[in-house]
Amino acid sequence: MSALGGFPAAMPYRVNHERLSPAVGGCDFAKSALDGRQPTILWTTTALPSVVPLVPAPHSLDSSNVSIFKFDRRWIDDQDGAEQRLTCNGAPFRTHAIGELDGKDICAVLPLDALFDVRLTAARRYWLALNGRNPGGDPAALSQAQRDHLIDALRALDARLESGTYREIAAALFHASRLPERGWKTHDLRDRTIRLCRLGFELMHGGYRQLLLYPYRQRLF
Repeated sequence: MSALGGFPAAMPYRVNHERLSPAVGGCDFAKSALDGRQPTILWTTTALPSVVPLVPAPHSLDSSNVSIFKFDRRWIDDQDGAEQRLTCNGAPFRTHAIGELDGKDICAVLPLDALFDVRLTAARRYWLALNGRNPGGDPAALSQAQRDHLIDALRALDARLESGTYREIAAALFHASRLPERGWKTHDLRDRTIRLCRLGFELMHGGYRQLLLYPYRQRLF
């Protein structure tokens, strides 16, 4: 989960043995993310639709009147095979290189699928940056409040996996050292804690993938 936004590793409860997710069987990111070599997670284009696939422009395209941008390797901040993280006009972008791009005219590949609107938005922001124009903020960026909420959900998940009670979790998360047993079942923190635990389990069982579609699809939170 740290791949999704720098969630801290230090949590009040820790899992003491390896637990495999029921969804184990493949990776949605470049393989070097598993060995700690990758400073940023390079999600594949099949997992993150805002990754812009780039190809050399076909010779059949008539570019006699309108110039096409050439790819510049100096844009690359990080790379693992075809997956790339670029900075263009001060803004970061994720791209997927199909073939050799360096010094060549480039085109974006936008599959006409259910996520075309996501791909089009990402490609347009990249095009704006290439033109020296402000691409605007990343629409998929989570607010600090949303990030904090997800962090609390993962901390609550860790605690439940270690058999922590809802009252113990609430005390740890909300710094409520004294939560009386009497009245706990109707305490507002109880419902809040239960919702966080539920979200944590949803994320663990594959729900984290929905975060890759934020804000274009239904949110988890």
